[in-house]
Amino acid sequence: MRSNLRHPLARRRVAATCALLATAATVTACGGSTETADLPTSTADLVAQAKDEGEVNWASWNPEDQMQPAIDLFEKKYPGIQVNYSNIKAPEQISQIQVEQQARKVSIDVANAGGLTVAPATKLAGDVDWAAYGVDEEYVFEDDFVYVWATPKVWAYNTDKVKPADVPHTWGDLLEQKWAGGQISAESRGSFMTVWDLDESLGDEAGLDWATSFAKLDPHYSPSLTQAAAPVESGEVSVGTSLINLVLAAKDRGAPVEVAPVSPTSANESYLYVPDGAQHPAAGVLLTSFLSSDEAQQVLAKSYNSRIPVDTDCSAGQDGAVVKAMCQADLEWYGAESIKTYQDLAQFYPDVEKALGTNVS
Repeated sequence: MRSNLRHPLARRRVAATCALLATAATVTACGGSTETADLPTSTADLVAQAKDEGEVNWASWNPEDQMQPAIDLFEKKYPGIQVNYSNIKAPEQISQIQVEQQARKVSIDVANAGGLTVAPATKLAGDVDWAAYGVDEEYVFEDDFVYVWATPKVWAYNTDKVKPADVPHTWGDLLEQKWAGGQISAESRGSFMTVWDLDESLGDEAGLDWATSFAKLDPHYSPSLTQAAAPVESGEVSVGTSLINLVLAAKDRGAPVEVAPVSPTSANESYLYVPDGAQHPAAGVLLTSFLSSDEAQQVLAKSYNSRIPVDTDCSAGQDGAVVKAMCQADLEWYGAESIKTYQDLAQFYPDVEKALGTNVS
């Protein structure tokens, strides 16, 4: 990975990488696409540099109102550092950072990666020694990413339209003819099927067979999980794909929706990283490490955006509304183990789209 966010160890890693990639025509000159000041080696000095920078630009796909409580807490703890939040979809973040790194003017200091954007983000992330700034190694993914929250993919149903006896409990139940003719909503990109690739007991081939059968029901397709959830909340459809934070937030608003006990599913981890060449690298690292802290996690949990165990854990001591809702629905969930997991998913999703008949790419 390229980096200008340097520590002594990081410089050795970058030098070794450069030696290996020197012949690759597509590799930008080692040291990164833009010039960025070195990071200090202590948290106290990091805070001082961040205050000198004075601001941090954070891009994420979450609505700003969900992130605002954590932003307010950060600005209170570190007066003089302003957080500028932008609601930008993950693929658009990747495109923007790629262009800006080539132009040597990166405007995003903290970026958000998840799903299919994790693999391409590895080429854009600066190399940060997160442990030096208090981030627990348990939450550092592939060296440069920090696991900050999860929004598990789930199936939801409209409680006004679905009788208790008809609530689906398995993936097979979702193929019943009573859901035919647009009575079921799904995300056309097929990411709701992530668990078929993650769980070896399911498998890609069985997943593609399931998707082919599902397509015969003539589902109501939507381009994203967020948009696929809306018809369930309104009652336009009876059952549909969603994210658990959307279901819980909808219930808070009084919508007649509930999590369907269709298991297993995926944890759907979300990571933050500081792009190589960020204009405010210290403030970016400080904000990211803060969002990984227990105090920030408690605030994020109120909008259902905190971390959960990467794999199923309903043991005593696991709190938080998301975990409680998952466990109450008797759901099992699985998370990504390595960058290879995301690379495999990049191969799986296009095949799922073909099987679903969406081919959105």
